[in-house]
Amino acid sequence: IFGIQDGAQKFLNYGFHGAVITTILASITWQLAASAFPIAFLNNPLTYILLVVALFLEWTGLCSGAWVLARVMKSAMGIQYDEVYVGTPEDRMANNHADKEMTIGQDVGHLTGGGFAGHLVGSHDALDGPIQ
Repeated sequence: IFGIQDGAQKFLNYGFHGAVITTILASITWQLAASAFPIAFLNNPLTYILLVVALFLEWTGLCSGAWVLARVMKSAMGIQYDEVYVGTPEDRMANNHADKEMTIGQDVGHLTGGGFAGHLVGSHDALDGPIQ
């Protein structure tokens, strides 16, 4: 489209540029305006109306609508817990499909390096899960 090269068109098809523009226009612009003119921004009646609307939406719980949609999808699609599909850890061990032992560097979803391996040396916090 518009006679651009195929590589550039593939980049545009990802939508990354739209996300960047939306972030700049919808978020950062208003934050910069509020930081540059805080009194004028807070005295604006539109700001108060938007604040009341945002607090009302938070009060209704619509912001937590993803949980409602997940339950509807679970009921509609007949989705069950993982244990039904892959079995409990005990079932997997009995069938010779036990979980692999991993080091903290191999485990996906955990921060690594520096101070992120404290649980390996006995440190414990809420993110490490239950104490064994």
